Amino acid sequence: MKIFFLFTFSTFFWSPFEQAAASVHYDKILTHSRIRARDQGQNVCALQQVMGTKKKYFSTCRNWYQGAICGKKATVLYECCPGYMKMDGMRGCPAVAPIDHVYGTLGIVGATSTQHYSDISKLRGELEGRGSFTFFAPSSEAWEQLNSEIHRNLIDNVNIELYSALHHHMVNKRMLTKDLKNGMTLVSMYNDQKLLINHYPNGVVTVNCARVIYGNQIATNGVVHVIDRVLTAVGNTIQDFIEVEDDLSSLRAAAITSDVLDILGKPGHYTLFAPTNEAFERLPRGLLERIMGDKVASEALVKFHILNTLQCSEAITGGAAYETLEGNTVEVGCDGESLTVNGVKMVKRKDIVTSNGVIHLIDEVLIPDSAKQVTELGGAQQTTFTDLMIQLGLASSLRPEGQYTLLVPLNGAFSDDTLRMDQRRLKTILQNHIINVKVGLNELYNGQELETIGGKLLRVFLYRTAVCIENSCMVRGSKEGRNGFIHILRQIINPAEKTLHEMLRNDKRFSVFLSLVKAADLDDVLSQPGKWTLFVPTNDAFKGLTDDDKDILIRDKNALRNILLYHLTQGVFIGSGFEPGVTNILKTIQGGKLYLKTVNDTLLINELKSRESDLMATNGVIHVIDKLLYPADLPVGNDQLLTILKKLIKYIQIKFVRGSAFKEIPLTFYNPSITQLTKLIEGEPEFKIVREGETITKVIHGEPIIKTYTKIIDGRPVEVTEKKVTEERIIQGPEIKYTRITAGGSDNEEKLKKLLEDEVTKVTKFIEGDGHLLEDEEIKRLLQGAGTEYTKVTKVIEGEPQIIEREIKKVHLEEAPVRKEQPTRRTQGGTARRRTRLAYP
Repeated sequence: MKIFFLFTFSTFFWSPFEQAAASVHYDKILTHSRIRARDQGQNVCALQQVMGTKKKYFSTCRNWYQGAICGKKATVLYECCPGYMKMDGMRGCPAVAPIDHVYGTLGIVGATSTQHYSDISKLRGELEGRGSFTFFAPSSEAWEQLNSEIHRNLIDNVNIELYSALHHHMVNKRMLTKDLKNGMTLVSMYNDQKLLINHYPNGVVTVNCARVIYGNQIATNGVVHVIDRVLTAVGNTIQDFIEVEDDLSSLRAAAITSDVLDILGKPGHYTLFAPTNEAFERLPRGLLERIMGDKVASEALVKFHILNTLQCSEAITGGAAYETLEGNTVEVGCDGESLTVNGVKMVKRKDIVTSNGVIHLIDEVLIPDSAKQVTELGGAQQTTFTDLMIQLGLASSLRPEGQYTLLVPLNGAFSDDTLRMDQRRLKTILQNHIINVKVGLNELYNGQELETIGGKLLRVFLYRTAVCIENSCMVRGSKEGRNGFIHILRQIINPAEKTLHEMLRNDKRFSVFLSLVKAADLDDVLSQPGKWTLFVPTNDAFKGLTDDDKDILIRDKNALRNILLYHLTQGVFIGSGFEPGVTNILKTIQGGKLYLKTVNDTLLINELKSRESDLMATNGVIHVIDKLLYPADLPVGNDQLLTILKKLIKYIQIKFVRGSAFKEIPLTFYNPSITQLTKLIEGEPEFKIVREGETITKVIHGEPIIKTYTKIIDGRPVEVTEKKVTEERIIQGPEIKYTRITAGGSDNEEKLKKLLEDEVTKVTKFIEGDGHLLEDEEIKRLLQGAGTEYTKVTKVIEGEPQIIEREIKKVHLEEAPVRKEQPTRRTQGGTARRRTRLAYP
């Protein structure tokens, strides 16, 4: 009884002391297991056992609530927590396990095979003697799973081989789980062999990748941890293993080519997923040759198989992402007894432990995005686009050494009608999704313009939770490859071709709205460059509007403008760019507010459904509605107007305040801000500031035509010299070249200086109506590509000059008697060439 009390006191003395210091993962998971089993009585722990196996775990919260480990269903067991035992007739585990020396403790924890082998190898005396040991004791099942040949060799030579193998499981000091730090290396009692310790966040503790399944059983001369496999000696480095393993010769060649092999010979804690020769042979030959011929790609390939952390298979109880030396991540998980990489069972042999890490042999080659061509980055949801790229010859036109950005719509964006189009049209559509430069997601900004390989300019719109390019917004999944980026889009991009005004004019659905726009003198607003969002009611919104009603509206221009400008807001707002379900408040040009949100991919404006969204114009976007919008807080003071509005608007109550008047809205809210270069067709450079509303008329004086002829005056021949001068007033010329340059910021404006010599006139940058003269040389460098912070767009508009007035003046220079008959002559070369100078406002 005294002895039992002593054992009990000793155990209780150690437990609080050790628990106070236990703040590492194993102890925390064990504490959670006790909490889960508190209804079963004191000192009971809840474990999960994988169905069909003997594997048991003190589980993490995730595994516990999933009811599964490694994707396999797990049953719940309740057992005494380590160090405690049951008593007959009592609930829970109220007694502590007896304390004994290490040899006796092996029997207490059920490691009877290890106890037996310690006895026959003459290790028992040491385990019962003085000292402080840590014994990582293989369970009886672990001995049964040991390779039969190795097992037989140990039993055949118990005094040397078996004795040494057991010593390899021992450390000459007591180490509890709290002392077993992740990445620690211990020295075993056999030949100073290394024992690699890993302590994972999920509570799993491993020694040379063997899992501790029952820890911290205190002995009088140390501690016993039961492990799930028999330890084998740690070999040399990962590099050493690769160099001698015949089945890894392809990996060895790739590692040497990319200068990565030497990394695996240095100290560290690596995990290598090593593809076998068979895995390399399954790769398309052209793909492997291209990667191996590109040192950057081959280095990325090899590093993508290496983790900078040591991940033993027994520590993986669920999927997790791990960063590779290449920089991207791989998903490592498990499926029953099998390890998975990126969701695929590919591990043929696991847990080859070396002095600087662990190796898992796999039967597939992992190819990172950074080693792929941009056309190879598409996933399962983008196959329609990538297949069309190949069929139409666009994939082969993208050079491996080039730089590209692919804007790839999802498969569902391609309708049957689109796929049935003529191949030339399809090719044009795809070209609108290929950018000639490499642009990452974090390099895109609002207002940016991207030029496609087809010459189209695509605008970028940046919102709080979305990035859109023209009418199509991105979804998650952008990737960077060896020669470019790929961004995934919801829809096919439709580049803008017409202004807002042209779109209204070409669509009969909007004829009534357009006639009101014209009556309100708002045509120019929708025609000029700008960034607008226009909510356009169809003709259906004006049903019941008589000609008299329309005349009343038109006569009250202030009222008409207030109504129409409530449909217009500054800025381009794409419907799919709004965060779903969240109300967005936009201020209109009229001054009132519009309330927008998207529900089930439908845009709502003041709770009215848009019938068609995201019709892109060169100066904005149109959202089609079938009701006339009106600000609910804007009162009407005219009975006639109230009657008209009530005919058209039935979804809100319009306020009536007799005598109230609509405010005047001057057309000063739009003033396009551009920078332009105007090319001179002939003549000296000329500089002129063109302000809003001005008309330029050029008067061109033709070269004089001098004629000499003979007239009979008073019966006498007289020689007459006459000069004929032609003047033409022209408002448009045959060729106008202008370049719009957008600066990256105010600090860059100083760089916009200098004119192109002999090519362009002076440059005028309009900033709030002020013209700033820019000088020659730096602009020349800028337009040659020296200034990467600017976007340059050059267009040439061709057409015949419009002559609005022609006047011919004749001037008599001289009259003299004829001395002799001479033929009439023209100046050399005939009619003189006119010099025409044209400026484009």
